Amino acid sequence: MNQSARLILLTCVTMVAFASNSVLNRLAVESGSIDASSFAVIRVLAGALALCMILSVRGGGLPVVAKGRGVGVISLSVYMVGFSLAYVTLDAGLGALILFGTVQVTMFGWGALRGAAPTVRQVTGASVAFAGLVFALWPRGGGGGTDLAGAFLMVLAGVGWAAYTLAGRGAKDPLAATAANFVVTLPVMLLLLVGASLHAAPSGIALAILCGAVTSGLGYALWYNVLPQLTAQTAAVVQLCVPIIAIAAGAALLGEAVGLDLVLSALLVLGGIAVAVTAPKAPADRS
Repeated sequence: MNQSARLILLTCVTMVAFASNSVLNRLAVESGSIDASSFAVIRVLAGALALCMILSVRGGGLPVVAKGRGVGVISLSVYMVGFSLAYVTLDAGLGALILFGTVQVTMFGWGALRGAAPTVRQVTGASVAFAGLVFALWPRGGGGGTDLAGAFLMVLAGVGWAAYTLAGRGAKDPLAATAANFVVTLPVMLLLLVGASLHAAPSGIALAILCGAVTSGLGYALWYNVLPQLTAQTAAVVQLCVPIIAIAAGAALLGEAVGLDLVLSALLVLGGIAVAVTAPKAPADRS
């Protein structure tokens, strides 16, 4: 297998792993085999163990105390808590769409606030993506539509993941930094278990371990392996397939409905993001 084919294969595997996080979480919580709090804690524990094992095989220390660790831990905790609790009510595909759209819109907005002058095309694309999110969350007549509490939790998770991504951009060793963040986040996550109504069947525990160790821990490690070989635009565009995979998997494995509202929302969100991330950067002001 040549290098290009290998890169394509590993990138596809990584995207499937990311989408699987949504499917596994929804499957475990919706089935009642485990509560959302226990799932989140076990996921972080399994992810921390998997990442530390990878780090020990590769070699290198665990930078538990480092600049920016607090931001990484807080943002990762917000993501994990919001993600797990949102899937008590949200379908896997819709949750992934809200998460992905929120992450991209948040990162775009942060860049604009930091002085990265956006082009008209970037603003247009981000606006279309935001409109798609609003459409997905808009209450429908007759008591239907998206559960607003679950949607809010997923938006919160998206903001947390965007902050985590932005905080980790300058990490010299992303794998070691991620392992340290998971380890330090675990005590924070244990607070979820205080006073909560907990239950965990073996099947729910197994799904949480699979999500934490394989699709999160190994998935993140694999992503860090392929990311340096992709341009920034390519890395952003390939992630557009994650909500699509989650929607398809949710329909096939969980029997989730794929209605016209979801299709239109996905087209707006993913199309808008595609337009924004593939736009050329604004020329520098040379005046």
